[in-house]
Amino acid sequence: MHPVLFQIGSFPLGTYGLLLAIAFFAATVLAQRQAKLDGLAPAAISDLAIAMLIAGILGSKLLMVIVDLIGGAPLREVFSLGTLRAGGAIHGGVIAATAVFFWKLRKGRGLPLRITGDALVPGLALGQAIGRLGCFSAGCCYGTESHSSWAATFTDPIAHAFSGTPLGIPLHPVQIYNSLANLAVMAILLLARPKRAFQGQVLALYFLVEGLGRVITETWRGDVDRGTGWLGWAWLSTGRLTGLAFMLLGLGLWLAWNRRKENQ
Repeated sequence: MHPVLFQIGSFPLGTYGLLLAIAFFAATVLAQRQAKLDGLAPAAISDLAIAMLIAGILGSKLLMVIVDLIGGAPLREVFSLGTLRAGGAIHGGVIAATAVFFWKLRKGRGLPLRITGDALVPGLALGQAIGRLGCFSAGCCYGTESHSSWAATFTDPIAHAFSGTPLGIPLHPVQIYNSLANLAVMAILLLARPKRAFQGQVLALYFLVEGLGRVITETWRGDVDRGTGWLGWAWLSTGRLTGLAFMLLGLGLWLAWNRRKENQ
């Protein structure tokens, strides 16, 4: 819709970047509040969140590049300024941030792994919801053609230059679908937390419901040519592949940690 919010001289303020900053702030505040409920230090949560943010940005860019290369995109296109300025593949960011989360807690940060994970993931879902609004503003991660009354039509040439967004064609606002799905994930996690049966249950639940949501919303993605056809199955796009992997991870964590609780 508006990839560039406004311009100061020759410096453009990108809407996506601004919303990403807001997403990080909102996610950190919610994580700190959740951490306090379990007696965790807010300062330690902030330090961990910053490390995960950096990993998330790099991870999203890396997965985007990998998928483009596997898809046969020319090198000059993969590493063009417009492509690198795009948001990236969100699940690559989540994977990288999760890896840094486990790594830093294993190094010993004075934070218990499972309780810290329970505190972080509602904020992560909130940050993803806000970040998807940035995708909508930038025109990336666009949807398939739609003739519904709520279809979105992109007209800004910058969106096409950066993300290949079709212009002048009504599309499913799949970025909004994803944002609403992430808000639903956050609500589920917040409601589940007071009723958790074991530490780490909220973290495991995040991977289950986030993965399921992504598998569903991929139905309306219009840019799934990137990575479509993994293992020869046209249905298995990059988003669905990582979504299914998330669900398997969530199920594995749930079973392992629940069994450990029962054996204590």
